[in-house]
Amino acid sequence: MENFVVSARKYRPLGFDEVVGQEHITTTLKNAIDTNKLAQALLFCGPRGVGKTTCARIVARMINGFEEKAEVNSLNIFELDAASNNSVEDIRNLIDQVRYPPQYGKYKVYIIDEVHMLSNAAFNAFLKTLEEPPSYAIFILATTEKHKVIPTILSRCQIFDFNRIQIADIARQLKKIADREKVKTEEAALHLIAQKADGALRDALSIFDLMVTFSSGKGVMFQDVINNLHILDYEYYFKVVDGLLAENPTGPLLLFDEVLRKGFDGQNFIVGLSEHLRNLMVSQDARTVQLMEVPEVTKKKYLEQAKAVPYSLLLSWLSITNQCDINYKLSKSQRLLVELALMKMAHLKSAVNGAAIAAEKSAEPSAGLKKN
Repeated sequence: MENFVVSARKYRPLGFDEVVGQEHITTTLKNAIDTNKLAQALLFCGPRGVGKTTCARIVARMINGFEEKAEVNSLNIFELDAASNNSVEDIRNLIDQVRYPPQYGKYKVYIIDEVHMLSNAAFNAFLKTLEEPPSYAIFILATTEKHKVIPTILSRCQIFDFNRIQIADIARQLKKIADREKVKTEEAALHLIAQKADGALRDALSIFDLMVTFSSGKGVMFQDVINNLHILDYEYYFKVVDGLLAENPTGPLLLFDEVLRKGFDGQNFIVGLSEHLRNLMVSQDARTVQLMEVPEVTKKKYLEQAKAVPYSLLLSWLSITNQCDINYKLSKSQRLLVELALMKMAHLKSAVNGAAIAAEKSAEPSAGLKKN
């Protein structure tokens, strides 16, 4: 049986042009290398799975002119996982290696991952070498928690802040890989995987591999992704809002019961409803529609439903769902708390209209007074 290679490894970028969603970083690094102005100490910061280690490896190869699979790579590129090698002794061993110039190429590159895990003593032992490294040594430190790196290290490094990768960018990359692998996909399914990955392309690729395995050649379909990743379908929230607009709490209450029977948490439901209402709000202005990170098909549904809901009513509904979310953990009857929120929302439209009519009536006599 042929060994399976996960997509995160198989499609790891080999050059800066293949890195997704970090153009501000890759452009700067490429220009620095081209003009021979690359700093000797770099700190790559950002969330997991966004390309920090990948970019570090690309830098290491580019400055030495190595090919991706060249055997001499291992002689010039040293990777240290600070999560498990965080003692003073580990850093002293690294410093001892730095003393010797490279046998091949121009530079020895030291990539230290999760550098924030180093002990204070290890950080201090590393300071002098980091401040005055030999001309042939480049240090690339990577961390997901920059605030835990001591200031004296930060001040000696050129800092690069990596972004969370946008949902649309992740979905596009998944589509490219699916096309290469000849896997049939639905746009909404890839978009949902991208959302679940929370800005990390590596996580998205892991989920994608899982869904491809599950499908057994049938393709990555929206309904399969929803069922496997235990995600609430957008349709639930569209139906809930339709019920609220009809001022009938029965429909939303039955939908909420169905959600609970499927094993979802009540707070998960109310947070999702808040997100849905927020999307309806941004749908009401052409300038803010782009703030929705949903597939095009779903976006059209939001635009259609937004026409039926007054902005003021959305604000009031959001206030109720937000308060429900805040009180959820403290409530002894969490189901009732959500149900009460839904009932309030269903009757809010009538209450607002009733108040408006009452205000108009109270204003009528004064407006109709005749002068004697």
